[in-house]
Amino acid sequence: MSDERQNPKSEAVNPHTGQPVPNDAPRAASPAAGEPATGAAAAGTAPAGAAPGASSAAPTQQELAIRSALETVMDPEIGLSVIDLGLIREVIIQPGKTLIRMMLTTPFCPYAPQIIAEIKQATATVVPQECEVEVMPDAWSPDLMPDPGLLGFSY
Repeated sequence: MSDERQNPKSEAVNPHTGQPVPNDAPRAASPAAGEPATGAAAAGTAPAGAAPGASSAAPTQQELAIRSALETVMDPEIGLSVIDLGLIREVIIQPGKTLIRMMLTTPFCPYAPQIIAEIKQATATVVPQECEVEVMPDAWSPDLMPDPGLLGFSY
């Protein structure tokens, strides 16, 4: 019980969104060495006093597999993947649904419906459940790319 006093459920924060984790969310103990993390342990919880959005856990194998599958989804105008462009901001795997939060390179991208459909299709090849894609209103810039040099010019 001393663990609950140090990190009560009301203080649990999703490391990807910075949002509080609901009190009724299942909490699992740390997995034994060599076992994959599942449930809340897979999502990770920020230690008490950590900055919102600070991740104390590595991405899950499912998230890495989804991000790998999304490398096949190309922006038809730029010719780079949504991963290379840094458009995928969050991958949240929930029971019964996968949520992908992404940005577009331009506010009214004419290819948005096509890209969203391809993201859903690629995600479904990894996690056989409904995929919801949320387009964030944030402005994109090459600074969000893991390697801005892929654009072929300095900015």
